[in-house]
Amino acid sequence: MDNLVRRLLKASCAFALTAAVAQPALAQSVRKQLKTANKFFEQENYRASIPFYEQVLAKEPNNALALFRAGISYMSFDKEKASDYIYKAQKLKPKVSKDVEYWLGRVDHLNYNFDEAISHYQAYNATLKQKDTRKSELAQLIQHSKNAKVQFNSPKDIFVKNLGPTINTPYSEHSPVISQDDKLLLFTSRSDNMSNIPVADDAKGKKKDKNLAADGQYYENIYEATRIDDENWEKPRSLSTVLNGKGHDASIQVFDNDTKLLMYRNDENGDIMYAEKSGADWTEPKKLNDNINSKAFESDAYITPDGRTIYFSTGKYSEDGTLDIYYSTRQQGGDWGPAKSVGNAINTKYDDDSPFLSKDGKTLYFASRGHNTMGGYDIFKSEFDSVGNKWGRPENMGYPVNTPDDDTYYRLSPDGSYAYLSSYRIGGYGEKDIYTINYIKNAIIRGKVYTRRDSTIIPGVELVFSGTQADKTALSYRDITKPETGDYQVSVLSGRTYQVALSKDGQNVGTEEFAIPVSTNDSTVINKDFYVDYVDTTGAGMFAFKKIYFDTDKYKLRPESIKELSNITSILKANPGVNISIEGHCDSRNTDEYNMVLGQNRADAAYNYLKKQGIGETRMVTVSYGERRPDAANDSPENMQLNRRVEFRVILKEGEAMPTMTTPAPTSAAPAPARTTPLQPGKSKVKMADGTKVKTKVDEDSDKVKVKTKGAAGEESKTKTKDGTIDAKTKDANGEKTKVKTDND
Repeated sequence: MDNLVRRLLKASCAFALTAAVAQPALAQSVRKQLKTANKFFEQENYRASIPFYEQVLAKEPNNALALFRAGISYMSFDKEKASDYIYKAQKLKPKVSKDVEYWLGRVDHLNYNFDEAISHYQAYNATLKQKDTRKSELAQLIQHSKNAKVQFNSPKDIFVKNLGPTINTPYSEHSPVISQDDKLLLFTSRSDNMSNIPVADDAKGKKKDKNLAADGQYYENIYEATRIDDENWEKPRSLSTVLNGKGHDASIQVFDNDTKLLMYRNDENGDIMYAEKSGADWTEPKKLNDNINSKAFESDAYITPDGRTIYFSTGKYSEDGTLDIYYSTRQQGGDWGPAKSVGNAINTKYDDDSPFLSKDGKTLYFASRGHNTMGGYDIFKSEFDSVGNKWGRPENMGYPVNTPDDDTYYRLSPDGSYAYLSSYRIGGYGEKDIYTINYIKNAIIRGKVYTRRDSTIIPGVELVFSGTQADKTALSYRDITKPETGDYQVSVLSGRTYQVALSKDGQNVGTEEFAIPVSTNDSTVINKDFYVDYVDTTGAGMFAFKKIYFDTDKYKLRPESIKELSNITSILKANPGVNISIEGHCDSRNTDEYNMVLGQNRADAAYNYLKKQGIGETRMVTVSYGERRPDAANDSPENMQLNRRVEFRVILKEGEAMPTMTTPAPTSAAPAPARTTPLQPGKSKVKMADGTKVKTKVDEDSDKVKVKTKGAAGEESKTKTKDGTIDAKTKDANGEKTKVKTDND
C-alpha cells in the first residue's frame, strides 16, 4: 500500500471515530458496531470490518459514514460495490470525508472511468496546500489514469483466462510456478487450506487463530496442484510444514530440472530461500547468502537455466526502501557474488519487482509501479541490447495483460506459448487471482458455396471476411472458390465476428455474419458452408467467344489471338446490343500482386484491339483475376498455358436469359441480318469488379439500345445503338471528351 493511501486511511479513521462518538442519537448497538468496524479498519483488517459496516447499514441504509468506510474496505474485493457505496455516501453527505474526492478518483480509476478519476483527483489536488507532499503523489495518480486510458483504448489481441475456483478462492492467490512438463502448478494462497476463513478478530480485537496475520487474514502458504487437462486441476494440497513457516511463505521458481525450489519467507523483512526435493516433499529451506539477502525487503527472484545468474528485487539500495532489480553471478560450484543493478532503464524511484527472463535470456519481464503504468503494478518487458550490453527501454505489455489495479508475477509456460499472471480484476473470485495469458491465434475457415435453390456448388465466388483487431484496426481476408470443387479456405484471426461478403463476377450474391471463437493454438479448423441466391447465367455468355492465350509473363497478342479477336469483332458488330466483360488471367509463377497487374495488361490488350476495330468503349469492361481463377492446376507447363488467358463474357442482368446472337456469315455468303432475335425490352444495372457501373436500356420495339457507364475514376460514356449505328460520347478521367459515330453493319 502506498504512503498516500496509508495517511488518508489513518486520517479517515480518526474522523470516523470522532463522528461515531458525536452521534448520541444512534442506537447503542449501531454505535458499537460502527466503533468495532472502525477499529478493524484502522488495523487495515478490511475484510473483518465489512460485516460490521454491513450490520450498521442493514439498520441505517443511509448512514453516509458507514457507506463511505465500507466502500473503501470493498476496494480489494468488489470494485463495483466499492464505487456504489462511496458515491452514495458522497451524495448523502458531500463532506462525509475531507478526502472523499480522492477516494472517488480511486474507485473510478479501478472501474475504468478514467476521465472521471482525473476530474476527482484534480478537485482533490485543489484542496491541498502548495507544499503538500501529496501533490506529487496525486500527479502520479493522474498520470496513471491518462496512461490507462491510452492502453485501454489500444487493446492487444490477448485472451485472459481465470484458472477457476479449484485454484482461486475469495482470498489472494499469486506467485504461480509451473514445472517443466507443464503438469504441476505451485502457487501461493492466503486461504486456510482452500477453505473458508472464520472472522479474524472478536470485537475487542483479540486474535482467534494464531495463524492469522496482522491484517486478519491467514499467512501466505505454498500449495501445489496437478493438471487434469487443459481446463482443469486437481484439488490443491498444502505443502509440508517444513516448507511453510510460521509467517508468510511464497513460491518463486523451480529450477535444476525441478529438483530445487526458490521461495520467499518473511524473515528479516523478507528473504529469498531455497529448498531441495526430497521424495514427494521438500527439505528445510535455506537462505541465499548476504550478497542477495539483507535486513531490507527482498521479495522475488529468478535463476537462469544455467544456474549462473540470479535476478532479484531488493529494497537494500534505495533511500526509501522501494524495490529495485539487481543481479548476481557465481562461478561453477561457487556462491553468489556481489549484486549489480540491472540499470536505470529498468529501475525507477518506485517499486520494480518480480523479474523473469525468457528461455533465451534476451527478454526481461518484470512488474513495476513506475514507467507508464496503468495503475499499481503493471507488467513490462525489456529486450537486451547485446551491442550496448544493457537492457533496452521497457515496454508496457498493454491491456488486457495489465489493468488499472495490480498485475504481477508474469511467468512464461515451459514452451513459452502462454504465460501465468496474478492480478486483481473485475469478475475474479475475490482478491488476487491467477490467470493465463494467451495470444489469440488464427483459425482456418474452409468450406464450399452452394446455390440456395438446388445446392449446386458455385466456383469463382469471392469471399471477403471483414473484421477488426482488438484495437479496431481493420482486418480483411479473402479467397475464391475453386473450379470444379467450389472449395475455399482462409486463415483468419480468431475470437471475433466477421462480416462475410460473397460476390460472383463482381456482383454481390450474399452477406452474412460469422462468429469465430477464440483459438489459442495454430491448428483450429472450422468448417463453414455458405448458401446464396444465385442463378448461373454467365456460362451461356461464353458460348459465342473462344479464349485467347499468352506467352509466359507476356501480354502481346499472338497471331492466332488476333484471328479470334477479329471473329469477336464481327460477332459484336452483328449484335450491337451485346456488351462484354474482358477478363485477364495468369498462371502462378509470380506474386499475386504482380499477376493482378499482368492479368489487367492482358485484358487491356484485347480491349484495345477491339476498340481499334470499331467496337465502342462503352460496350466493353475489363477486369483482372490474376492467378485467382485457374482453369487447371498450376502443376505442369501445359496446365500453366491454359491459365495464361483472356476470357470474354456477355454482361447480363442476374436471372436474364442469354439472347440469341447472330453469327456473321462467311464473306462468300449473303449478309446476315443484324439481329435474328430481338433483345428483351427493359432496363438493367450492373456493377463490375473494378467499380464501373453499367446501365442498359432497351426500348419497347427493341430497335434502340442505350448504354451508360461511369468508372471509379470519374470517366463516363453514353452510347446509343439504333439500326446498326453506334453514336457514342465519352469523357475520360481528365475531363477530355470524345465523340464517335460508327455504322456497324
